[in-house]
Amino acid sequence: MNLNLYGKTALVCGSTQGIGKASAIELALLGANVVLVARNEETLKATVNELDQSKGQKHHFITADFQQPAELKQKADDFIAKHGTVHILVNNTGGPPGGLITIARAEEFLQAFNNHLVCNHLLVQSVLEGMKKAQYGRIINIISTSVKMPLKNLGVSNTVRAAVANWSKTLANEVARFRITVNNVLPGATLTGRLQSIIENKSKNTGDAIDGIKQEMIAEIPMGRFADASEIANAVAFLASPAAAYITGINVPVDGGRTGCL
Repeated sequence: MNLNLYGKTALVCGSTQGIGKASAIELALLGANVVLVARNEETLKATVNELDQSKGQKHHFITADFQQPAELKQKADDFIAKHGTVHILVNNTGGPPGGLITIARAEEFLQAFNNHLVCNHLLVQSVLEGMKKAQYGRIINIISTSVKMPLKNLGVSNTVRAAVANWSKTLANEVARFRITVNNVLPGATLTGRLQSIIENKSKNTGDAIDGIKQEMIAEIPMGRFADASEIANAVAFLASPAAAYITGINVPVDGGRTGCL
């Protein structure tokens, strides 16, 4: 199986923590040059130093805020103009705050749509021509299992994630002839700051103990545990590799069997 990413450049969003960071680490281990994207420059610098460089990889970072889509695109364009083609794009950003859809404000939907779909779209527009010329492209979107079955108390997230999934499928069909694949990785409950925030928010709203909420969530997972971020990253790395050249337009749940549909 060809998992070799030597000579390839991967731009990984939200890559200083959680699934984004784990994905950057795995891609670097396969030989990719990794470009980290996040808001905090100091954290970015520290994360760059954690990435494997044993195969001569050269890693970089872009300091950008996903609440400023136009600025994000400009910085991506500037990087590509200076450093060349990005072969792999991992779209990943923190999810919207939890809450019932009936009390969600219109502004929450708009912000989430910008952070997730609009930023994804602009970054694709930045990298697409280079991928076409290279005849190699991997666009991987970190979304959620909610695109298959909406999750309780995540009204805004459920809505926007579904839009991203349909955007992704449409894009996959349009770019497949250029040897560019577009796929979605759907993490289940994963040991990240996002999961902790969801649990704490539920505890605050219901008065239930945090440990009890965790056990209720684990009870819904056939494997009986939360995922580690590295397990999600393994799926990302495979989809980024030459071995996944004929896989496109799909959703890949990595959820320990929790999602109750095929």
